[in-house]
Amino acid sequence: MMHGPVDTGDANLSGGREDPLAQPPATPEDHTPPHPAIRDLMRDGVPDGEAVELFLQNNAFPLIDETRATFVFRGDVDSVSLQHWIYGMPSSQAFTRIEGTNLWTHVLELRRSSRVEYKFLVDYGTTRELIHDPFNPQRAHDPFGSNSVCQTDGYEVPEWTFEDSEARVGTIHDHVVQSDALGGPRPLQVYLPARYRETRRYPLLVAHDGTDYLKFSSFKAVLDNLIHRLEIPPMIVALTPPGDRLKEYADDERHARFIATELLPALESRYPLVDKPAARGLMGASFGAVATLSTAWRHPGTFGNLLLQSGSFAFTDIGDHTRGPLFDPVVRFVNAFRKAPGGPASNIFVSCGIYESLIYENRSLLPLLQSTGMSVRYTEARDGHNWEAWRDRLREGLSWLFPGPLWMVYE
Repeated sequence: MMHGPVDTGDANLSGGREDPLAQPPATPEDHTPPHPAIRDLMRDGVPDGEAVELFLQNNAFPLIDETRATFVFRGDVDSVSLQHWIYGMPSSQAFTRIEGTNLWTHVLELRRSSRVEYKFLVDYGTTRELIHDPFNPQRAHDPFGSNSVCQTDGYEVPEWTFEDSEARVGTIHDHVVQSDALGGPRPLQVYLPARYRETRRYPLLVAHDGTDYLKFSSFKAVLDNLIHRLEIPPMIVALTPPGDRLKEYADDERHARFIATELLPALESRYPLVDKPAARGLMGASFGAVATLSTAWRHPGTFGNLLLQSGSFAFTDIGDHTRGPLFDPVVRFVNAFRKAPGGPASNIFVSCGIYESLIYENRSLLPLLQSTGMSVRYTEARDGHNWEAWRDRLREGLSWLFPGPLWMVYE
C-alpha cells in the first residue's frame, strides 16, 4: 500500500488539456547525475528502511537545484507518473523506482524562478488515482479542485498578496443588475475601498470572473494592499460572474452590450465614479480576456484601460484551428480583430505564462496592438495557465494602468 497521506482531487483540465487518466506516461530518459540528496541516500548501496525514513524527514520535496526538480514518491505500486501542464513537454512522465526500495523518482528540467502545478498518477492493481504529492504541502486551488505546486529557487509568493494587518480593508457588497441583453437578472459583487466616501469620485474596474479572482487570486487582499501602499488609487471594482461562461465570454455581442450599456450605467447611477474612459478599466483571464477585448472592441472608447491575462486569443492565418468547437467564435473574433483592430482602449496590459500553450497567441498579439498607437505593456513569467500566475501579475498590471500617488511621484 502507499506510504503517507494520499488524497485525490479534481484535475485542473482547463484550457483544452487532455485527460491525464487516459494518457500513457512517457518513458523516462534522464541521464543527468542525481540530486545530491539522492546520491547521499545511495552512497552505501541499496538504502534500508531507516535511511529512507531519514531521507524523507530531512528534505523538502520536490528536491530543487539550479536547472531541475526531482519528484519523489514512496509506495508499493505498479507505476507512478508526473502529470504537469508545461506546454512543449510530454504532460505525463514516468517515474523510475530505486531498485530494492519502494521509492520512486523523476527529474524534470526546470529553470530558475519557475512555478509549476502538478499531480501524481498512481497505478496499483486495477486502481488508477490522480493524487497530490504526499510529501509537498504546497497547494493551489481553482474551480476544478487543487494541484500540488513546485516552486524553484528565485520564485516567491509576492508579499503583497497576503493580508496586511496594517492595511485598511475594503468591503464587498452584493448587487443584482437587470439585463435585457442577457435576458434576466445578473448578480455581481462590488468592492468599495477603505474610507469610501460618497463625496469623492472613484475610478472603476470591471473584472470578468470576479468571484474567481476573489477566491483563487487573493484579489481583495491585493486591492487593499496596493491602495494602502499608494501604488493604485482608491477604486471601485465590479466583480462579475458569468452565466454560460464559454458562450458569453467568446465574443458574445449580448454580453458586450450588457457590460457597456447596462452594467456601466447601473454602476454610474449607484456610485460616485469618475466620468471619463481614462478612469475606467476592464479585465479578465483566459476566456475572460477574450470577453474584455471583445467588449472594448465592440464599444470603443468606453473603457480606457484593459488588463488581459493569458487570453485565449486563438486565430488562424490559413486552414482550421485545432482547439475544438468552443473556440470557433473566438477564432472568428480574433481573426476579425487582427484585420481591423481599431482603437478599443488607450492602455492595454497583457500577461502570459511561458509554460502555457497560449504563449504563441499572446506574443503574436503584441505587435498588432502596438501598431494601433495604443500604449501597451507586456510581461511573461515562468508559470502556466492558472489563477496564482494571474495573481502574481496583478500588481504590475494594475499599477501601470491605474498609477497611484506613489508611482506618479517616483516613476
